[in-house]
Amino acid sequence: MLKFMQPVAQRQSFSIPIQITLQSSRRHQVREAFAAVPAKSKKKEVTDDDKASDKSKKQSSNAGEDRAILLGFIMMGLSMLMFFLLGITILKPFMLSIQREESNCTVIQVAITDEWVECSFSCGIDCQGQSKYPCLQILVNLSDSGQKALLHYNEESIQMNPTCFYTPNCQADRNNLLNTALDIKKFFDYKNDTPFACYYSPDSKVEEVILTKTYDGMIVFHCFFWPILMLTGGALIVGMVKLTQHLSMLCEEYSNTAKEETKSLKAKPDLNQNGARKASTF
Repeated sequence: MLKFMQPVAQRQSFSIPIQITLQSSRRHQVREAFAAVPAKSKKKEVTDDDKASDKSKKQSSNAGEDRAILLGFIMMGLSMLMFFLLGITILKPFMLSIQREESNCTVIQVAITDEWVECSFSCGIDCQGQSKYPCLQILVNLSDSGQKALLHYNEESIQMNPTCFYTPNCQADRNNLLNTALDIKKFFDYKNDTPFACYYSPDSKVEEVILTKTYDGMIVFHCFFWPILMLTGGALIVGMVKLTQHLSMLCEEYSNTAKEETKSLKAKPDLNQNGARKASTF
C-alpha cells in the first residue's frame, strides 16, 4: 500500500504548480484586456476628432475652391463681353475708317459762312425743336502735297457735315452757338502761319484733313489688352484651382497607401507577439 500511494502523492505535487501558473496567466490576460479598453477608447476619440477636423477643413477648402472657380469663369465671361462691346463700338469703326498719315498744316483762312446749318434738338419727351448753328470753315495748306484742303475736327465731323469744321450740339440758344464758333475762330487766327499736326489720307482723291484722330493705335491696343488680361487671369485662376485639386487627390492616395503599408507592418509583430503568448500559455 505504501508503494502504491507514493506515486499518487507525487502526481498531486506536480499538478498544483501547473494550475497556479495557468491561473496567473489568465489573470494577466484579463488585466491586459481591461487596460487595452480605455486606450482603444482614447484612440477612437482622437481619431473621431481628427476626422471631424479633416471634414471641416475639406468643407472650407471646397467652398474656397468653388468661389475661386466661379470668380475665374466670371472674369472670362466679362472679358468676352468686353471683346464684343469694344469690337462693335471701337474696333469695327476703326477697321472701316480711312487710314490716315500724320503731316503738318498751316492755316490759310478762317471764316464763318453766312448760311447757318439747320439742326434739331429735343426739348422734352415728345418735343423736338428746330434751330441753326454757324458753319465754321478752316482752309489749310497741307505741307506734304502742297494742296489746299478743309480742316475738320475728327472723322465723325466729316460724316455729319463735310463742309464745316465741327458740328456742335444743337440747342435753342443761337447766341451761345455763335460765341463758341467765334472762340474757335480766334484760336486758329492766333495760329496763323504756324504749322501744327494734322492727319490726311494719301489714297483718297478728296483732300479731307482732320485735326484729331478718334481711333488711334493706343485705343486699339487698350481694347485688346485689358480683355485679354482679364481672360488670361480668369483662365489662370481656374487652372490653378484644378491643379491644386489634382495634387491634393494624389497626396491623399499616397497617404492612404502609406497608412496601409504601416498598418500591415504593425500587424506582423502583433501576430508574432500573440503567437509567442499562446506558446507561453501552453
